[in-house]
Amino acid sequence: MLRNFILFILISSLTFAQSESQVGWIAKFGAAGGFSPIIIFPNYDGINPKLTEFGMKEFSGPIYAWGGSGYAYVMIIDNLRLGGIGFSGLQSEKNNLNNFENEVVYSLGGGAATIEYTFPFVKNMALSAGIMIGGGSLEIDLYQNSGNFEWNSIWDSAVNSEEVNNKEISMNNNFFLLSPTLNLDFPITRFLAIRGGLGYQFTFGSDWEISNGKKLENVPSNLNGNGFFIQTGIFIGLFAF
Repeated sequence: MLRNFILFILISSLTFAQSESQVGWIAKFGAAGGFSPIIIFPNYDGINPKLTEFGMKEFSGPIYAWGGSGYAYVMIIDNLRLGGIGFSGLQSEKNNLNNFENEVVYSLGGGAATIEYTFPFVKNMALSAGIMIGGGSLEIDLYQNSGNFEWNSIWDSAVNSEEVNNKEISMNNNFFLLSPTLNLDFPITRFLAIRGGLGYQFTFGSDWEISNGKKLENVPSNLNGNGFFIQTGIFIGLFAF
């Protein structure tokens, strides 16, 4: 339902964009950039059963991703702004089992161009519907080790194909992302603003790789980067809302 609501807002913004010249609203303008933390709510159903088998707690709750973004209004089309965003965050779980220290790290990140339309009838702030178009990756890293390590013995073990008390497995899914968004920017001063917003990340691309580019098969179909997110931010720039 939330995804449908965001899509409805995005389609409605296109209707407003077509009719605003007939109403006579004053166009917004400005440009800004800043710090944009994002709270992502992934679907962990595809990986949690494996954590349980490993004797670990299941992943739960959101990922707090750090990021940055910026935008500028294009004067050719009233109230249209273009920009970009990047973000990255992770969750991890650890345990000790059979004298081994184990850790699973779930990382999610991406970067995208942003296209937004700011509703001209909202005064003294910017309410914008838009879309993020870009790419990202979901990575799952598995670590298992026991004891300390010595530089030369690591290389000797590799040369002689000997087993070591250390495993590191990296599984990665690169995807194309498409995210409808709805953001509210509130200016504190003419040069400082804060943001609150929401969106839903749709990802496309189900191919997984392991370690040095080898194909990984039979990955659960619900293990992907899809999910609802909340966007926040502190921006510095010029705001004429």
